[in-house]
Amino acid sequence: MASPPPAAAAFVPQDCNNGCSAEGTGEGGSKEPVETFKAEDLIITRATILKEKPDPSTLVFGTVFTDHMLTVEWSLELGWEKPRIKPLQNLSLHPGSSALHYAVELFEGLKAFRGVDNKIRLFRPNLNMDRMYRSAMRATLPAFDKKELLECIQQLVKLDEEWVPYSTSASLYIRPTFIGTEPSLGVKKPTKALLFVILSPVGPYFSSGSFNPVSLWANPKYVRAWKGGTGDCKMGGNYGSSLFAQCEAVENACQQVLWLYGEENQITEVGTMNLFLYWINEDGEEELATPPLDGIILPGVMRQSILDLAHKWGEFKVSERYLTMDDLTTAVEENRVREMFGSGTACVVCPVSTILYKDETIHIPTMENGPKLASRILEKLTDIQYGREESDWTITVPKSILGKSSPPS
Repeated sequence: MASPPPAAAAFVPQDCNNGCSAEGTGEGGSKEPVETFKAEDLIITRATILKEKPDPSTLVFGTVFTDHMLTVEWSLELGWEKPRIKPLQNLSLHPGSSALHYAVELFEGLKAFRGVDNKIRLFRPNLNMDRMYRSAMRATLPAFDKKELLECIQQLVKLDEEWVPYSTSASLYIRPTFIGTEPSLGVKKPTKALLFVILSPVGPYFSSGSFNPVSLWANPKYVRAWKGGTGDCKMGGNYGSSLFAQCEAVENACQQVLWLYGEENQITEVGTMNLFLYWINEDGEEELATPPLDGIILPGVMRQSILDLAHKWGEFKVSERYLTMDDLTTAVEENRVREMFGSGTACVVCPVSTILYKDETIHIPTMENGPKLASRILEKLTDIQYGREESDWTITVPKSILGKSSPPS
């Protein structure tokens, strides 16, 4: 459960700026760089005009945004400034900012759910904070206190709580982002940065309310990530560079890319999701397998949750192992494949029906087999997310916001 909120935060009139504050947060006028921001120092500026909340059934992913955002500025000279929650607004960046030229940036993705008891829950957010911190270190962005950031995010969600859909098939998507903002064309570690969080209500991933399997296009000429690279970090460059292959997949009448790696055509990820194969392995064992975290696989929150559940059930072998296209095609020919599915924050699980590989369509019998396992995983995880089942995997957003507030004028 979430820890009790700190006792106080400052509220200021709505008139605010996009730019950095000129003041650091050091005590007693100290010029020592501030090592972390703190939720108890939040400066909250409420929007005076609140937007109309959309019908969740009409939402297109990531196109509608809430009334407020969180921003925290950092500089090498002053360290972290006080965190601010303010009305959603455009950012003002110097055109030489390092994020715009050299992709010195990262992002995260998690969700807030309105439960059947009307409580608002976050699902395993500590895993997101851990991954964001690792990505920041890889991007040479400054360190931050993960617990304080999570508390600030909870306060933002609480302020915009009416944007969390009153639905057990929709949610509020949370997008923390961290960018280098130093105005310099030198390729170097940034001396200025901005951490910000925006919120977007999202509807059900499957509009029909049931599973819709996806078709995959597998071609080894495109690689999502490589050993020694940043494939295990959630950086925008990993996603922008994948769009060309995604477009080619669509041209080949497929919905997603099945990313392969190496001379053996190792199976790595599907689209922007982790991948699972439920099959009878080479030794005749019932097995749920997913590629190992070897540096080219993103350590997904849903990936870890599925592994944790499967280990807890103890009903079949659970493995983090390498899988190749030869392994898969042989298993399909021998009728050993039961289900194949992707996993991610957006969909939880997404079944796979076909793979176009070397001009041949490989049929994956996921839907013919229920999909019993994928459906079971989806039901279990959504029960936890929406509060139908109590679990220490969720934290409840506090009922009261930091400090005192007054309604918008």
